[in-house]
Amino acid sequence: MTVTERKHARQHILDVAKLIIGRKGFSAVGLNEVLQAAQVPKGSFYNYFGSKDVFGVALLDGYFETYMDDVTRIFSRTGLSEYQKLDLYWQQWIDNQTSETESGNCLAVKLGAEVADLSEPMRLALERGTARIIAALAASIARGLEERSVTVSEGAERTAFRLYSLWLGASVMAKITRSASPFVDASVMTRAVLKHPG
Repeated sequence: MTVTERKHARQHILDVAKLIIGRKGFSAVGLNEVLQAAQVPKGSFYNYFGSKDVFGVALLDGYFETYMDDVTRIFSRTGLSEYQKLDLYWQQWIDNQTSETESGNCLAVKLGAEVADLSEPMRLALERGTARIIAALAASIARGLEERSVTVSEGAERTAFRLYSLWLGASVMAKITRSASPFVDASVMTRAVLKHPG
């Protein structure tokens, strides 16, 4: 097998796993289920991943890479104020969390609480990934302060951390209540925190 074929097979396993684990969670999915769905021989898993933890880290790293591409697209849009870009980001969060998709929506929400106590490497992958998102939000808030489309009572970094935490919590509550009302509350609180002057 060539290096390219090996990389393709590895990525195929991760793509299939993302769909299954996004629905069921990490602990509920056995490696055999993933390999069978990916149509990869059972014994070959450890040729691609050294352990289930290594596999989980690769899954999360890939998820956050794709997620950050989407975040970059939102925050690099022209013709919008930073406040409007932030509002668009939160709206896309709601759309992602309330849509009926096969992948189970956001892996950070789905796996955050589940794996943080079970796997230190996966917890660190989650920490790295969420830190990148928070940094992007903070940069947008800082630009918004410069252009005066937002006004916050704390610094951009602290505000970004608090807002991201608010939305993670809203996502968990939305799952518990099977309702979008936590997102309505999060939207109201976010707009109050960002204090759009208009």
